[in-house]
Amino acid sequence: MIKYKAVIDTNVVFAGLYSSIGSSHKILRLIEEGEIVPYLSTSLLFEYEEILKRNQKKLKLTSEDIENTLNGICKMSEHRKIHFLWRPQLSDPKDDHILELAVACNNADIVTFNIKDFAQASRFGIRIIKPKQLLEELL
Repeated sequence: MIKYKAVIDTNVVFAGLYSSIGSSHKILRLIEEGEIVPYLSTSLLFEYEEILKRNQKKLKLTSEDIENTLNGICKMSEHRKIHFLWRPQLSDPKDDHILELAVACNNADIVTFNIKDFAQASRFGIRIIKPKQLLEELL
């Protein structure tokens, strides 16, 4: 089976850790099983860390749980350096680094719940896909 590779937005990681029901959690499981390979940059890893630690109580995770999760994501990911900064492109400037990562990964898909925030990504040939749609396509 060919492994699916994409940029996984922070909201998908958060949702997958918040609830063990739903498409985001299934995506995290597929990452753990090596069926999905996320692309990762330093800035995206820092964003994961910041959001997970800020919401630690809501997620009901210990600091060690968060570190283990981040370490696991790092091990399962393909790491990319971002060489081009094409900002601003998106309606939410905090998401520009995700678009830049997708471009650096030869126009990889972005898996997110925030479809409208990435409307401009189509100009780069990047597909924006919700977690549920991704799972439907993989099945």
